Amino acid sequence: MAGSCVGESDGLTFWVAEQKDYDDVMSISVNIYGGNDYLPHRYAGWMTEPDRVVILGRRDRQIGQCVALESGLIVDEGCTVVVEGLRVCPSERGRGVARVIQRFADQYIQQLYPSVRTKRLTKVDDPSAGPTQALSKFTELGRRAALSFIGEADSFEGFVSHLRNKLHSTTGSEPGGSVPQMVLIEDEQHLKNILLDPELPSRVQLPGGAIIQDWQPLQPIEGNLEILARRNLTWLADKPERPSFLSFYTPPYPIPYKGGSLRFNIDMFGTDLVSAKRALAGHLEKVRERREVKGRVMVHVYLNKSLWEGVREFCEGYTGVRRWREYREQLFLERGM
Repeated sequence: MAGSCVGESDGLTFWVAEQKDYDDVMSISVNIYGGNDYLPHRYAGWMTEPDRVVILGRRDRQIGQCVALESGLIVDEGCTVVVEGLRVCPSERGRGVARVIQRFADQYIQQLYPSVRTKRLTKVDDPSAGPTQALSKFTELGRRAALSFIGEADSFEGFVSHLRNKLHSTTGSEPGGSVPQMVLIEDEQHLKNILLDPELPSRVQLPGGAIIQDWQPLQPIEGNLEILARRNLTWLADKPERPSFLSFYTPPYPIPYKGGSLRFNIDMFGTDLVSAKRALAGHLEKVRERREVKGRVMVHVYLNKSLWEGVREFCEGYTGVRRWREYREQLFLERGM
């Protein structure tokens, strides 16, 4: 086994992940997130992403069976680590392996980045399941609702038309008339001005004061803008200056669901229902225009809890697209290192 061991604890050895470890990582990731796992697509990018640390836990130095992974991305100008990708192989679950690799990763990251003082993460929560004891050391900073639906790419042409017709009804515009479009924010300086406006967090009600991009919480500060820029996001706002509703989508990417699907994530910030509907239709139109989807498409929309029911109703009534899973929430959590 090439590479060097960076530590050991409780019967595990720890290694900085490399591209050659891809198959090992996939072997412990079967059925992760119900087939919605992002890591098969992102693993290669993680290997070269600035300020990202990916740690593997192996059982037995000689055999080197991969049993766990955790990754951390240093954000907020070096003050915060965003933890992602924690997973343990099925045969090792329930044996404390997650706790061991988390403890080692925390220590290792602080050795590399002494300025890190805060650990943040997001996780899915089913409110009906009750509190999770493992999160008792974390402070909840915010939460959003998650609305998911699924359909074939060929259905999205009709689905967008269906949503546009509903928008006409919602806004009271004449049939065939125009519905006000969301503003596409493409200019980098314009976007920077919006994101660095100190009033933005309160105006669009950023959860915990952070922009959560595809489960990554980032404070709207200049040091995080480069991270957002390399995500190739498409931004929409309700107005070009001082928006009260802001949203973006992450380009669709492949996931293992049912042998191969596309995952398409939309993040929304604001509380106006009509703006949320306009943003959803606008993002789907952009994806359709750019021919970014094919085959089966899983769409996840993350939005203020007050909007979930209204957007759910907005999406219903078109047979080619159906809701996937019941109501869920995205929790934004923090604790000191």
